[in-house]
Amino acid sequence: MAQVFDHPCAPDLIVVHNAAHCYGENIGQHGSPDVVQARAPFVLAGAGVRRLGMVDRHCRLIDVAPTVLALLGVEPGRGTGANGTEREDVLLSRQDGEPLLGLLEPGRKPLHVVAVLLDGCNANVLYDVADSGEAPNVDRLIASGGAFRYGAIASLPTVTLANHTSLLTGCHPGHHGILHNAWYDPALRRQVVTVSASAWQEAMKWMSPGIETIHEALKRTRPESVTLSVNEPADRGANYSTFELFRQQKVDLLLPDMSELPPHTTASFAESYEPYRWWSLADAVGLRQACSIWGGRYLDVNYPPPAFSWISFSLTDAAFHAGGPHSEIARAAVRDTDGRIGGLIGAVERAGALDDTAFLLVADHGMEQSDPRVVGDWGDALREAGVAFRDESSGFIYLMR
Repeated sequence: MAQVFDHPCAPDLIVVHNAAHCYGENIGQHGSPDVVQARAPFVLAGAGVRRLGMVDRHCRLIDVAPTVLALLGVEPGRGTGANGTEREDVLLSRQDGEPLLGLLEPGRKPLHVVAVLLDGCNANVLYDVADSGEAPNVDRLIASGGAFRYGAIASLPTVTLANHTSLLTGCHPGHHGILHNAWYDPALRRQVVTVSASAWQEAMKWMSPGIETIHEALKRTRPESVTLSVNEPADRGANYSTFELFRQQKVDLLLPDMSELPPHTTASFAESYEPYRWWSLADAVGLRQACSIWGGRYLDVNYPPPAFSWISFSLTDAAFHAGGPHSEIARAAVRDTDGRIGGLIGAVERAGALDDTAFLLVADHGMEQSDPRVVGDWGDALREAGVAFRDESSGFIYLMR
């Protein structure tokens, strides 16, 4: 928790809501460091990974980036560790996490790693849906590698972009610089928003100096490597990036046929809940980008099979928010996303690379059922006491002096 306050834009006070607290219209909630909201699923499988099945342990999201780089055979070197001192054995220029070497098969390095993020997915629900046979592709990956029953723990705050960036950099938010979905910059005297339709594609400009993404660290040691970033804001250094098309104002090249539902979409929820339809389309567009690039060509550019692919799916976040993690809409989102994971595995197989590819499944945070009767705002008490303040992203309190 203390890492947040290492950043110059850190708040004076962080107020953490309890598990039952409901704000906005969402039944499913996250943001606090409690064990359900902070815990993401973690599955690592395929080439170069030991077959351990379900393991009764956990890791941290900041361990993912160094683990991916170790899996790809990147040699450690000199850099900065978690406490700010120099180390001789890091895989990124600044590294708070540690590689999970016990999961890796000695002497075998895959040629490719494909990472899939299921935004906002509760670990227990994902494993249960897989175990029940409703998510056969997730179950197949667990069987061909390992999963942590207690998942991967997100950094505070347990929100989207802070932990997307932690996953791709191996650093806590207070170190990589993407503090929250929004925060206040006292030096600039302005609010910084990173999660909005207009801000996603520019979010990485707020990353702290000296921070590397997986894409950049891999290319520092293997410049010839081709990497892929689909529907992911933390994309710096990728050869292909969805958000680079946004920055170039070429988003029209991605637009799907909005009149028809894509494959792997539960029609009843898509027809009754507009965000389910929208994010099903967005995830389908992401799948099309990844499969096309793995097929060798996309938007008139030829690609070899990428050494590192990162694909973010967002339907799970929308559905888990809407109904809570234990709802039927949440399970439907897992089933639909599992179908898209199957499509991705199929693209790798058609490229003739399945035996040389490792797969990672993870999320940026967990999701917990809230109680709509438990509401309230700490701001009322501060105002009543005459305290001048800013409350950013529901809990970052800045005292205005």
